Order: sequence, then structure tokens, then C-alpha cells
Amino acid sequence: MKLTIVGGGSTYTPELIDGFARLRETLPLEEVWLVDPYAERRRLVGGMAARMFTAAGHPAKVTATPDLVAGVSDADVVLIQLRIGGQEARKTDETWPHEVCCIGQETTGPGGFAKALRTVPVVLDVAEVVRTHAKKDAWIIDFTNPVGIVTRALLQAGHRAVGLCNVAIGFQRRFARMLGVDHQAISLGHVGLNHLTWERAVYLSDENGKRDVLPQLLEGHLAELAHEVELPASLLALERTVPSYYLRYFYAHDTVLREQRESPTRAEAVMEVEQTLLRLYADPTVDTKPEALAKRGGAFYSEAAVDLIAALHSTTGSEQVVNVQNNGILPFLPDDHVVEVPARVDARGLHPLAAAPLSPGDAGLVGHVAGYERLALDAAIHGGRDRVLRAMLAHPLVQQYDRAEKLTDLLLATNAQYLSWAK
Repeated sequence: MKLTIVGGGSTYTPELIDGFARLRETLPLEEVWLVDPYAERRRLVGGMAARMFTAAGHPAKVTATPDLVAGVSDADVVLIQLRIGGQEARKTDETWPHEVCCIGQETTGPGGFAKALRTVPVVLDVAEVVRTHAKKDAWIIDFTNPVGIVTRALLQAGHRAVGLCNVAIGFQRRFARMLGVDHQAISLGHVGLNHLTWERAVYLSDENGKRDVLPQLLEGHLAELAHEVELPASLLALERTVPSYYLRYFYAHDTVLREQRESPTRAEAVMEVEQTLLRLYADPTVDTKPEALAKRGGAFYSEAAVDLIAALHSTTGSEQVVNVQNNGILPFLPDDHVVEVPARVDARGLHPLAAAPLSPGDAGLVGHVAGYERLALDAAIHGGRDRVLRAMLAHPLVQQYDRAEKLTDLLLATNAQYLSWAK
């Protein structure tokens, strides 16, 4: 199997390589291609990846190239993990919304909208090259945020694509640890949109069958769960669910905004971690995943990626939480919207399972954000200030027209170099 990582020069790539090496029996790879435009990143990350495979006794050959066509030619799977503008653009996403009293974040709110505008056209261009040069049945797996919007762009353009996030697998591992069971015994009633999800049930499968143990978790681990998602324990007890960390931007917006204004940005922290990682990757004696990589973020992504790719090439398949077309799963959303829910994944494709029901309030928020996402994708594909303004106004963290206008002008001024229509 040939697997290609577009954006393979990311300091995060060795996390994926570590998973590929550890789980070689699950996913037998022969070639891994790292496509990246930056020569120094290719050299350092490509060298590190090759050493990791060698140290693990894995036979896969690593090739790093700036040539997208060569990289994806005859590929079975293409992973896309792009960050247009790098961490510097992320830093602006995390700061300019503060001028209008909105949170700054790279996937949620006005900053996440800016990232979508920069990202969608580039990902669609990459996908067209994949369509032309990869194997006809190749899968595109999107890691690139905002995953829901980017995945919908790919599916709308007719690509064989699926979006992947690590929120669900992170919860699965945490719940298994709390219960003292193997993570494979846990499945989730995970439902919503990417970075707007709730755990509505936690299913434990054992000798007694399959049962929902979420009430047990909330009873015995309420304080720990609340700490994990940085929300009040009383909120989790009230709603009888576990929201993802990203709901904090909605449930505690003003608190988050104050914290952001008083602290360095996440982008600045990641830039420091990246410099440390690149120095380690340059050391020819380093051939295992550095501990510092844990600070980079993306816990369990490698396991999620391996499990998903293996399932897509298996006749038996497995249950995975993925970003997939709605097709009636959430009846209040259009069929072509992208939702994040459990699905049965096998060589025949993606088969979403019935979603755990959302409360009326949560369903209302999902519908509101979905409306914004549709307008955001329209703006990303077609451009134009009016389209950007309509999407900005539709976001539930904005809503006020004068605020939306100011945010639109800030977004365009900050991102003009990345938007061909705005130059």
C-alpha cells in the first residue's frame, strides 16, 4: 500500500509514523510519501520518519518530495494535513477577533472562518490532482481544520473523502481508563458537527452484553470529566452529557476571551514546541517519537488514522467516528451536510449508524452552526465580501450586524494575501 501525506513536513508527522510503525499488522504499508513545499522540513521530517521505521523494523520506504503529482501518483490513501499560512496565520486567527470582543480560535468562530477561507481552495486543488493521478479507488482522509467544512467541500466536489478528528478517540481512551477496561470495549454515542459534539452515551461491551454506562461515569467521575473539558461540573450534571472541549467557546465565551487576552496564544506555544522538535529531528541518533511531541497536540490521531485506513480496506470493517454526509442521521439538517457520528467502515465505504438524540437546545445550536458552515463554504469557494459578511453574521458567536461588519473587514485585511479574490 502506498500512503501519501500532503503537508508531510509538519512536525506532527512523526506521530503518524509512530502509529504506522506500532500498528504494522493492522495496516501493512510499503511506501509512505511526504509531500511538502519546504525543503528543510522535508529533509528533517523525512529523515526522522525513515529512522523511526528502521528502528521499528518496518519495511516501508519513506520518500519526501515537493512534487504533488509524484507524491500522489498511484497512492491508495492520501492524508491531507495542511496549514495555509503556517503558525503565523494561526496566531492572527487567535488574536484579531479580540478587537471586536470575540474569541480567537483556529477552528471556531471568526478565526476558524478565516482558516476555512484560506484552506478550502487549496485542498480542492490538491484533491483534483489526487483524482487525476492516484488510484481510482483511492481515499482522501482530511485531517485539515475546520474538518467539517473542508470535508463537505471535498464531498460536494465528488471526491472519495472522509474527515477525521481526534476528539472521539480521546474520549474513548479516557472513558476506558476511568472504567479500567480495554478501549476496544468502549463505543460512543458521539453526535454533532466537527468541534461541536456531545457524548450522549458511552457503551461498554462485556460478558453482560452492551450497555450505556454514561450515567455511571457522570456519577463516579463528574469532577474529572468537567476538568477534562474545562466546564463546570454542574453543567455536565444538568445536561447529563459530556460536551467536547470546544463547547467551552460557546458555554463560557466571556471567560475564554478574558483568558486569551491575558495569555500567550496557542500558536506561540506551538511555535516553541516546533523549534524543539525540529532540533530533535535533526539529530541522527533520534529514532523514536520524542516526548516533546505530546505538547504539539493531536493525541491518538495516529491510532485513529490507522484504524480508519485499515477498516476502509477490510471486508469486516469496524466502527469509527468520522465526518460523513448526514443523509438523514440528523433529521433537522440537509442530507448533504457533514456530521460527526459513529459509522460502520469497511471496504464498501462509510455506513453511518443511528445517532444518539440531541436535546432541543443542542440541536438548535447544531442547526445554527450548520447554517453558518454552509454560508462559510459558499464564501470559501466563490469569494466576495458580501458572502463573507453573510457567513460572519450567521455565526452564533457573532450575530450582531455591526460586529459582523467589523470582523469581516478585519478578516479580509489580515488574510488578503491568501485570498486571490481579495487582493
